[in-house]
Amino acid sequence: MTAPRRHVQVAIVGAGPAGLVLANVLHRAGVPVEIRERSSRAEVEQQARAGLIEHRVVEYLRGHGLADRLLAEGGRHDWCEFTCLGERIRVPYGDLSGGAGHWVYPQQFLVRDLIASFEQSGGMVRFDCPVLEVDTSGPRPLVRCPQDVLEAEYVVGCDGPRSTVAQAFPADADAAVERRYPYDWLTVLAEVDRPVDGIRYALHEAGFAGMMPRTPRLARFYLQVPPEAELTDWTESRIREQLSVRLQLDSGDPEPGAVTEVGMLRLRGRVREHVRAGRLLLAGDAAHVLTPSGAKGLNLAVADVADLADTLLAVHHDGEGAEEALAGYDRRRRQAAWTTQEFSDRLLDLLHLPPGGDAAESAFGLRLRRERVAVLAAPGPEGEAFARAYGGAGHLRPAPLRAP
Repeated sequence: MTAPRRHVQVAIVGAGPAGLVLANVLHRAGVPVEIRERSSRAEVEQQARAGLIEHRVVEYLRGHGLADRLLAEGGRHDWCEFTCLGERIRVPYGDLSGGAGHWVYPQQFLVRDLIASFEQSGGMVRFDCPVLEVDTSGPRPLVRCPQDVLEAEYVVGCDGPRSTVAQAFPADADAAVERRYPYDWLTVLAEVDRPVDGIRYALHEAGFAGMMPRTPRLARFYLQVPPEAELTDWTESRIREQLSVRLQLDSGDPEPGAVTEVGMLRLRGRVREHVRAGRLLLAGDAAHVLTPSGAKGLNLAVADVADLADTLLAVHHDGEGAEEALAGYDRRRRQAAWTTQEFSDRLLDLLHLPPGGDAAESAFGLRLRRERVAVLAAPGPEGEAFARAYGGAGHLRPAPLRAP
């Protein structure tokens, strides 16, 4: 039996933060939009990933009425702390940036809010609906799913690094530049006996460690491990021991308790040369892959779709300028991805000693890094530039809430 075909202005593949923010903004502006998501609703709403939302993203969500619960239940954080050679150096990035701080709000909570908002305004997300193919052989792309086929004016891939939409790009628009880092991170979600009051980074001869706030009783931890290390090498007792050693926790710090989730993150950076091919567009992880360094993945994804919403609304109301508007999106997002990638890469270099060094090289490298952190913590151009980039100062591209 042939699947029924329907027409929609914008078809979005992927119901993560990027796809859901874009759908909400377009739908409220009067643009017909539908979402297809391969995973179940329960999987999407329970996936614990990012948790730090930067200033400009919160302001954008607030402006579109999408941040009510975030602002009511999230916690604001505006400093981070570096531990190096027994010294703790606090970087007051909120003060140095003129007020740009983070809100701590787990990604799965934001996703639930965005789904609820979209549905309450009459939108629909079809879960358990994998996209089998994006067919670009006709005048308009077709999104083929087991249940139906969407004929769309534009298809937006917000479906991650293995994007089905990206697979439909022609060969001349499918290039990407990639880096594999010489270390990996063990990712740990663990209970804590008290809230984590700020973002903490530890620079240590045994390797980097990080502690990030999530909820009053949960924290996200990171441990640097050798490339291709196996999860089976890391018992719960070894994890807690290394966290204590590297973070140099004392009696006044949150103490890691029961481990609820452990994963292995293979650190890579990847930026596509193009995020647009004809009527196909990409945003978020489908367009670029960042490490967690600096908590930029979710935030850059929302910045992408804020730009894309503005672009598609301009095209919707003035079709004659479509080519120029879409080409502008492609240029801007490529530049934004590289700017963000450079920041993340620079922070990774600060947090990690070069692999293979002896004790003397490690001691020298740690002293250099302590001096770099001290510069970032002090008023001045370097500290202020770091603070603005880290906290997400400024504003995202606006888009009107409703069609005129």
